[in-house]
Amino acid sequence: MRTIIWFCWFWIQLVALIPTLRKGKRALANNDDATVDALVQKMVPAWAGGLMRLAGVTVEVQGKENIPQDGAVVFVANHRSYYDIPLMLTSLDKAHPLVSKKQVERLPLVRDWMRLLRCVFLDRDNPRKAMQAMNDAMENLRKGYSITIFPEGTRSKGAETELLEFKAGAFRIATKTKSPIVPVAIHKSRDIMENNGGWMKPTDVTIHILPPIATAELSKEENRSLPERVQAIIRQELEQMQ
Repeated sequence: MRTIIWFCWFWIQLVALIPTLRKGKRALANNDDATVDALVQKMVPAWAGGLMRLAGVTVEVQGKENIPQDGAVVFVANHRSYYDIPLMLTSLDKAHPLVSKKQVERLPLVRDWMRLLRCVFLDRDNPRKAMQAMNDAMENLRKGYSITIFPEGTRSKGAETELLEFKAGAFRIATKTKSPIVPVAIHKSRDIMENNGGWMKPTDVTIHILPPIATAELSKEENRSLPERVQAIIRQELEQMQ
């Protein structure tokens, strides 16, 4: 019953927000960034937070003090569940744009709110479009919008501390814009739904926001080793959270 109610609320709320969405789209068309950002920061965390409450999820967030306040950053998180998206939208200092797979762009209303949030849709099967997505993400950073990336590219289905390969593209976005990388360890998110055959159950999730890694002065060798370095940092944190 919880899962059925969740999906009903998911779409009912999006439909109810259509007038607000239209206001945001008009503001975006008029380059009124202040109005768009205000709407997004009011509505997106409220909507995502409602999804968490309906699923019975409680979240313990540690390390918010590690988020730099003097510029845009790249949040790099492990990826275990569809719930990692609302978790990241509600657990940081505010809602930030996501680099998302292109399939999400097919969802009506969801894609419109994601565009207002300045999310980037990545098509890995099309090199030209993938490069454009990376350029869009870097432009976000240059404009002062931090971004969230799941560098595994898909959800890891193994043990809690098992991570897939961290793709290098996420880190090139940071190094080319000289933006700090903030590793984020998400623990137990898969227990919300995926580990239960798709049915939701109350779960305690822990999120650790780890100290930032400066990229401005890294050598070429250090840049190349960033994916493995950040993966190791997140894995170590997950092992300590077991």
